[in-house]
Amino acid sequence: MKKMIVKGEQRLHGEVTIGGAKNSTVALIPAAILADTPIKFDSVPEILDVHNLMLILEAMNVKSHFSHGQLEIDPTNIENRPLPGDAIRSLRASYYFMGAMLGRFGKAVVGFPGGDNIGPRPIDQHIKGFKALGAHVEEEDNAVRITTGPEGLHGARIFFDMVSVGATINVLLAAVKAKGTTIMENVAKEPEIVDLATFLNNMGAHIRGAGTDEIRIEGVESLKSTNTHTIIPDRIEAGTYLAFAAANGDGVLVKNVITEHLDPFIAKLREMGVTMEINEDSIYIPGNDRLSPVTVKTSPFPGFATDLQQPITPLLMCAQGTSKIIETIYPKRIKHIPEMRRMGADISCEDGVFTIHHAKNLKGANVDAGEIRAGVALLGLGLMAKGTTVINNADNILRGYDRIVEKMRGLSVDIELLTVADNL
Repeated sequence: MKKMIVKGEQRLHGEVTIGGAKNSTVALIPAAILADTPIKFDSVPEILDVHNLMLILEAMNVKSHFSHGQLEIDPTNIENRPLPGDAIRSLRASYYFMGAMLGRFGKAVVGFPGGDNIGPRPIDQHIKGFKALGAHVEEEDNAVRITTGPEGLHGARIFFDMVSVGATINVLLAAVKAKGTTIMENVAKEPEIVDLATFLNNMGAHIRGAGTDEIRIEGVESLKSTNTHTIIPDRIEAGTYLAFAAANGDGVLVKNVITEHLDPFIAKLREMGVTMEINEDSIYIPGNDRLSPVTVKTSPFPGFATDLQQPITPLLMCAQGTSKIIETIYPKRIKHIPEMRRMGADISCEDGVFTIHHAKNLKGANVDAGEIRAGVALLGLGLMAKGTTVINNADNILRGYDRIVEKMRGLSVDIELLTVADNL
């Protein structure tokens, strides 16, 4: 386990380039096993989740190589083996192997996924979709066993009872090689789903409607890669650096941004009074604005992303007044609150409504990164506080933020990463 040492009262200055989207990457890697040829990805973020997914690939006799943002995967000698429990439990996105293995082999045995503990995230909609495609699903020994009959998977019309990014991706992966036409209704519209569909279509899949609330899939027999797929920029990473720059920056340029993916976030920054220069693929924030309080309500894309709820919190503490966040997706996403209180923040939550007051006397403290976004929010607050903040379980931050120590150094911020065994 890692500790992150953050010296307070450091202001950000300079430029940062956003890496490939984590939430695309963790779907694209399982999707690669559907191919009958080697795969190449570019703009792959240097995060722990990538390495854990590579361990799962290795357990299936799939060779992979990752260096300087380029990931090569060769699934041509894949074997349908049980997947390693430790890697499965370490990240929730491992459940995408259910759909991918079902599409590849017509059967799958996958342990229940782990990942961040941010409240209930059931997989009932995934299972509903698999069953509609003709699969038989059993839960046994803390694992999900999915099988098909001799006819394999077949196209179906599936209406999801709730909008779910995970279910949309998982059922899409299973359906892409199913016989006939699959129509998925009330699906998620996130850019990462469009990115996945683009990757699969470039290999010969027939997927239409990604980015709308209905996706139509004509099953194909084979998928073959002919080019390198460049992963879209990470809108959550971009939003995090923009929030930090607005809260505590002296001129920050955030590069490699698809600004349309951040429309609701940018709208909130404008509402607060943040000065921005928005270019074709970058955003510059001069900093030092007088900020007004706002109310933020999270919702599925194209609404305000739940993953930006915690990273924007330090910025809301800079506003002159009281802000609120209404968390409609994961109301139990509250691990940052007691840690921020240790640092002197005036923040509370009741029934998914966060109340955030102006911060006057923030001080460094020993805190815990309970999950990815909570951890990075503590980093942002630590830079604003007086004294030194020690963030325990910093591995959680590294799971989702590409080379964050190096990128912070590029913004004139010095943070130190230590193993638990090191002495402070």
